[in-house]
Amino acid sequence: MASETASPAGSRPQKVGFLLVPGFALMSYAAAIEPLRAANLLSGRRLYEWCHISPSGEAAHASTGALVPCDFAAGAEVALDLLIVCAGGDPAAFDDARTLGWIRRHAAHGTVIGGVSGGPVILAKAGVSAGRRMTVHWEHAEALKAAHPDLLLGRALYVIDRDRVTCAGGVAPLDLMHALIAERQGAVFAQKVSDWFLHTDIRPASGPQRGSLVERYGVRDRHVIAALELMENHIADPLSGAQLARAVGLSLRQLERLFRDRLARTPMQQYRAIRLERARTLIRQTSLSLTEISLACGFASNSHLSRAYRKRFATTPAADRAKPYTKER
Repeated sequence: MASETASPAGSRPQKVGFLLVPGFALMSYAAAIEPLRAANLLSGRRLYEWCHISPSGEAAHASTGALVPCDFAAGAEVALDLLIVCAGGDPAAFDDARTLGWIRRHAAHGTVIGGVSGGPVILAKAGVSAGRRMTVHWEHAEALKAAHPDLLLGRALYVIDRDRVTCAGGVAPLDLMHALIAERQGAVFAQKVSDWFLHTDIRPASGPQRGSLVERYGVRDRHVIAALELMENHIADPLSGAQLARAVGLSLRQLERLFRDRLARTPMQQYRAIRLERARTLIRQTSLSLTEISLACGFASNSHLSRAYRKRFATTPAADRAKPYTKER
């Protein structure tokens, strides 16, 4: 993608385009563009230039309601070295044919194509992710895999695979941009940029997107943690209580006692809660049918899922899907 040595003083700036899909995650966008500004400031020269693009060419609304003025509409003839698609909320619902075609044309012409937060979902919809390793925000991962089962999708903070750059979003673009700046201007300069943002603990690409099970559930018992990991890894094919207990080396009664002591619920109650949370993500972020979601989350039928869903969330899957859903990432 770029030289491994620092860019010579006379080299031209790298031109970066930010395609802002309405509802894009403001934090992820800021974490991607601000290091470019800092690189120019700290170097005393224009290492990077950037422009903003929206599907319509009008100012783009972020997930917070903030407006970012845009220079071009998707479809415009603009030369770019790197195109970064920023999206959030419900990227699977975005289906603007002109914008998706424009992304494909840039990919065909050799532009490096990237996506942050929900942006990788847009890249998959545009058909430019085949044969490339990629990542996406963990909340979009299940829906993306269900819609595009052939993708080489992982759970890293960011992935750079030849001419494709994907990032999970949140503050992870700071880590990604550190890597990209280091590639062009060297690791010492990239560290200066990171220090500018008080971002001294730079995470590797393979770092986890979420806190550990210990952090998320607030428990440290190794048997409970092992059982929770099995639950999260067996959503579509739920294990029985006896299978869980056997796998972690306890009797069912011992496992149930531990769960009541540590989480104030039985293993099966916790397991159902995990599966219902996964179902809710798929209902809100995909167009998968209720039957497909039921199967993906280990429920015997639509009615089985609907009853459990209403009891857990005090609403039906259909009503939940109809609600507008935006979340900053």
